[in-house]
Amino acid sequence: MSSPLSSSSSSPSRRHTSPPLRSALAREEFDELLESEVFIDVNKLRKCARHGIPEELRGEVWKYLLGVEKSDRSNEFTQRRARYESYREIDKENVEVSKRVRGEANRYLVRTKKEELLDPHTAPAIFEAVICAYLNCNNHVDYSPALVQICAPFVITMKAEYDVYSCFERLVDILSESSLASNTNKRVAQFLSYFRTLLPDLYNYFEEEELDVGEWASSWLRNLLAKELPTS
Repeated sequence: MSSPLSSSSSSPSRRHTSPPLRSALAREEFDELLESEVFIDVNKLRKCARHGIPEELRGEVWKYLLGVEKSDRSNEFTQRRARYESYREIDKENVEVSKRVRGEANRYLVRTKKEELLDPHTAPAIFEAVICAYLNCNNHVDYSPALVQICAPFVITMKAEYDVYSCFERLVDILSESSLASNTNKRVAQFLSYFRTLLPDLYNYFEEEELDVGEWASSWLRNLLAKELPTS
């Protein structure tokens, strides 16, 4: 497991730079925000992220947007050390789900052709450790293959396993809290109401093309389309 001294947002397998999602100026905006030595303006970072995050910066940006890294950088090293130590102490063995997690991780790598981004010999073990650690700390959560798909972007973009865990934990907690607040069917109905009211032209287009919003809206609300959307 990587120590906080070697923490880096980018996985060694992600050295290439993707075509810019926006202009070079937008990339400079991200760099300027992330290079601040004292305080990261998360509100500005969030506004920039709405238009897309360059692949090579996603890991670092996601940590701030999820609240894993704090905007005040004065205690950054202490906080990283605490996350590292906390993760190191968690039991990562779960005989009931370990084999299922590793199997789904292997299938994910084959299905999505991510072998060029993740080492198929080591990546499944990271999925297994992170997901089992989360389930061991949250006995009320049942294993689902969707957990592998939600975890995947963090495994791809982050070098330190404790960072992968921290972001995965935070995102799954957010999704779980949202699900507890109201059931999926109710949330889909609310979404359709907003969709019809705020984007009537697009809604009508979907209707004309006979695209069933419910087919993908529930996956979006439950798992952020983790299964359907590509990670790069």
